[in-house]
Amino acid sequence: MDQKDRQAGDVPIVQDSPGLVAPAPPIAVAAPHVPVPQHHAGAGRRRLRVSVVVVALAALAGGIGFYLWKHSQPVVPVGIAWSNGRIEADEIDIDTKFAGRILELHADIGDMVTAGQVVARMDTRDLQESLQKAEAQRKLAQRAVEETKANLEQLKTQQVFAAQELDRAQALVKQGWTTKETFDQRKQALDGANAALTSGEARIAEAEHSLQAAEHDVGLYTVNIKDNDLFAPKAGRIEYRVANIGEVLPAGGKVFTMLDIGYVYMDVYLPTLDAGKIKLGSEARIVLDAYPEHPIPATVSFVAKEAQFTPKTVETQNERDKLVFRVRVRIDEARSLAHADAVRSGLPGLAYIRWDPSVAWPARLQAAP
Repeated sequence: MDQKDRQAGDVPIVQDSPGLVAPAPPIAVAAPHVPVPQHHAGAGRRRLRVSVVVVALAALAGGIGFYLWKHSQPVVPVGIAWSNGRIEADEIDIDTKFAGRILELHADIGDMVTAGQVVARMDTRDLQESLQKAEAQRKLAQRAVEETKANLEQLKTQQVFAAQELDRAQALVKQGWTTKETFDQRKQALDGANAALTSGEARIAEAEHSLQAAEHDVGLYTVNIKDNDLFAPKAGRIEYRVANIGEVLPAGGKVFTMLDIGYVYMDVYLPTLDAGKIKLGSEARIVLDAYPEHPIPATVSFVAKEAQFTPKTVETQNERDKLVFRVRVRIDEARSLAHADAVRSGLPGLAYIRWDPSVAWPARLQAAP
């Protein structure tokens, strides 16, 4: 076989031995090698592991959060209702009675004041002048009364003399020693004396009334001057100072706002099932966030007669309760005054109300004596 034939054949032949021609073994052609990127497969496995870890951590965090939330909720026995609120004290405005200028200030923000303490004084120079005028008029009225009383004594003397003259004239007429005309004159004189006496008594009453009016004017200006001294109506703490020395205020102008530390309370909102069992005077405890180890004894002083929607800032035991009743628990006045330095308005906390007297308070709600 020539070279041309070998090139044309599909299978090459080789000379094995003389005179024999055998087919050559097939030549194996290897498939092209395509490299596989190993880093893509590793990255996918890492992402899977990270996802599993994240899910596991999220589940663990959720479980821990639920556990902490569950154990942070107050655990109280049946018979005691609770809700959150804020401690409050009544605010009292210290205002001016009359328009005027502030002359003196004797208190400032944060000061503790006692009942009857003067916290400010207004300028009363105009009232002082009016008072002096009224006192002068009172003196004149007093002298007028004294004068009319003296005149009345004179008129009484004249009336007595006229009566005696009439008696003598009457006796003489009977004996014929005087005329009827003289008797009539004596009678007319007595009538005139009686009329003058009556008029004198009326003038005394008029002078006395004038004196009373002058005395009332003096008393009025005295009261008005005293009312320009601004007093603290109760014991408490000055919360705001609204005006300053020298400012001119209208009638009713506010100078201070104070907290009545004798009336400290907390308003809470309870669902119908709890509020319906609470009575006025029921025993309660207030636990402030700032003093969780010191429950404060209190008493229910008010229960609303109408329900209202739950305020957004209030959390009840069952968030599904939409209608709630406002209940006020008040701290005893003597206890509030004894701890006046610790009274703060607006402190958040919880109020526990025992509607079943047979239920004992838990140990953590036992109030100190």
